[in-house]
Amino acid sequence: MIIEKKIYPQYFEEVLNGNKTFELRLADWDCQKGDTLILKEWDPETKDFTGRVVEKEIGYVLKFKPNQLSFWSAEDVEKHGLQIISLK
Repeated sequence: MIIEKKIYPQYFEEVLNGNKTFELRLADWDCQKGDTLILKEWDPETKDFTGRVVEKEIGYVLKFKPNQLSFWSAEDVEKHGLQIISLK
């Protein structure tokens, strides 16, 4: 499946240069390993696409809801937040 999504310029640039190898997204759409994710750079100031596009293959998908995080208490998550870590 081919999926198109907007991405802000600062994140687009990091994906483009290979530093950002993950996406954190609201799980209001379906995707799976092997799908193609087309990220279209979106400028929030002009409220328009810039014309730059990057295409990536989806390698791993983890979907969860905050109450499913049994590793940590809700208080700890609220206090510290969460971080997504990319592995190479």
